[in-house]
Amino acid sequence: MADGNVIRWSHVALNCRDQAATEAFYQRLFGFRRARVVPLDSGEIVFLRQGDVYLELFPSTAPSRVQGSADGPQDPGVTRHLAFQTDDLDGFLAAAAGVPVSLGPLSFDEVIRGWRSVWLTDPDGLVVEVSEGYHDDEHLDRHAAAHAAA
Repeated sequence: MADGNVIRWSHVALNCRDQAATEAFYQRLFGFRRARVVPLDSGEIVFLRQGDVYLELFPSTAPSRVQGSADGPQDPGVTRHLAFQTDDLDGFLAAAAGVPVSLGPLSFDEVIRGWRSVWLTDPDGLVVEVSEGYHDDEHLDRHAAAHAAA
């Protein structure tokens, strides 16, 4: 935050082979809704919104260079995965029946009691993590507050 200017998250842009399928995936599983459509000579850009989170869907006919697997590609400069939180991972999984699961569900009780995640793939092969039970390290919160007050 330079010079007191507040910076907020804007969006994630996704290249889509089938925008309608990608839009339906994020609407059905994550509650996104259309916020804006921008016409292009070769299609349209679709903005989806869920709360303060936006996805920008671009049409693409290019072949996919990265295949998502497990928790996502590990190549630098490539998105590993998107991640969402839920209060009920089992309920989410029931609602997501039929969606390809690339990894999990896994438990991370050794790190945070009750933290579990599953990784799915969207229609374009992008890995999407859904977890429950994650929370920040309170020690780091106190450290950041003390550092800001100094």
